[in-house]
Amino acid sequence: MDSNLILLVITSYFFLLFIISWLTSRKVSQDTFFTGDRQSPWFLVAFGMIGASLSGVTFISVPGEVGSSNFYYFQVVMGYTLGYLTIAKVLLPLYYRMNLVSIYAYLEDRFGFWSYKTGAFFFILSRTLGSSIRVFLVAGVLQLILFDDWGIPFWGSVLITVSLIWLYTHRGGIKTVVWTDTLQTLFMLMAVGTSIYLVGQDLGIDGAGELLGRAFTDSRSKIFNWDWQAGTNFFKQFASGAFITIVMTGLDQDMMQKNLTCRNIGDAQKNMFWFTIILVVVNLCFLVLGVLLYQYCEVNQITLPARTDDLYPMLATEHFSMFAGTVFVLGIIAAAYSSADSTLTALTTSFCYDFLEIEKRYPQERRSGIRKRVHLVFTGIMFLVILAFRWINDQSVINAVFIIAGYTYGPLLGLYSFGLFTKRKVKDKVVPFIALAAPIIAFIISSNSEEWLWGYRFGFEILILNGALMFLGLFIWSEKK
Repeated sequence: MDSNLILLVITSYFFLLFIISWLTSRKVSQDTFFTGDRQSPWFLVAFGMIGASLSGVTFISVPGEVGSSNFYYFQVVMGYTLGYLTIAKVLLPLYYRMNLVSIYAYLEDRFGFWSYKTGAFFFILSRTLGSSIRVFLVAGVLQLILFDDWGIPFWGSVLITVSLIWLYTHRGGIKTVVWTDTLQTLFMLMAVGTSIYLVGQDLGIDGAGELLGRAFTDSRSKIFNWDWQAGTNFFKQFASGAFITIVMTGLDQDMMQKNLTCRNIGDAQKNMFWFTIILVVVNLCFLVLGVLLYQYCEVNQITLPARTDDLYPMLATEHFSMFAGTVFVLGIIAAAYSSADSTLTALTTSFCYDFLEIEKRYPQERRSGIRKRVHLVFTGIMFLVILAFRWINDQSVINAVFIIAGYTYGPLLGLYSFGLFTKRKVKDKVVPFIALAAPIIAFIISSNSEEWLWGYRFGFEILILNGALMFLGLFIWSEKK
């Protein structure tokens, strides 16, 4: 693809984001950055959350993964539905009843100071690592197709990227993010839909019925795996999908902050209902696209790349038409930055409320300056973490970061489960030590599971084990009220 065309697309895209930022950040109050004035239309929140949930990793990885693990990922997606139902019926009513800005304030009310800080710390750790690696993976693609041609080093392109994100979010915060995420989700869905249509045309497929028939009769479209030892076993994947959703959406300040900008609990629950339906359909579209991409390679005798993650970018930039390649670039940018901008806002909110206690300790006139400095610091931290991944430059380490998410979110799962489903009083000062011990023990069990558990291998369900160990530790160091 022509680098000048890509630069024009990216410039136009960010120009739209800055227009939205300007429109949404006029006449804002000190609290608008954190709460969006609780006036966000639920349908915008639902639609925008799609982009934030999928991210650039999903955009690149899910279609390529079809070649090595069929449609098994859809088992996880099926589990999502149970997780979102739990969020809508259990967690959202709790957050609205307590009128929370940071959802981790619940832990202070239920357990105490140290439990509260522990929950907030694990969120900040998880989101900083997770979002940085998402931006890193997409930045690598953009570096290859654009910035290398312009002679801009990787650190320079990343600096430009995070600076642009900071610029369009630093005033309006979550209010701006709700609207920009809507635009970004639209571009991402257009990219997937356009790619499916154009690849189908190249394969001589006529109509949606024939396209779906072509996809679902392919041997790679197998959805269910009943082998109990495999990491892709249905029950493991379904349960993992449910719990991953609960912790990475329901116990995640980034995702819940958007829901809490809705006008009331009814709107927030409608948001979750429609968001779930759209997310299931969109993930299925990614999987269908994956099958079509492999069929496209077979028909055109294109050599598959060594890494499945490279399949979609390679075809879009080297084999598809200029129009299809341009749409892909738009989609991948949208998928990456819809996750990064909301994460920066959520990290700023969590640190200001959970650690600086900005509402309690600082007068109204000082809060804006403090919030802006925190937002800038987290932008810098994300920049440095991305460069650290580039320096390591090891795909196994990248995969390990996503596995680590199962460990860092486990303590949150255990804390909230214990708080919601028991009435016992925890020894608050011990909680940080339990939260450190649970992931370590889970890692030891996972590393030796094949030897200790008759060949059983842990996958995403390590999160469930981690949460259960946290729950057990809290039970041991607690007493009846």
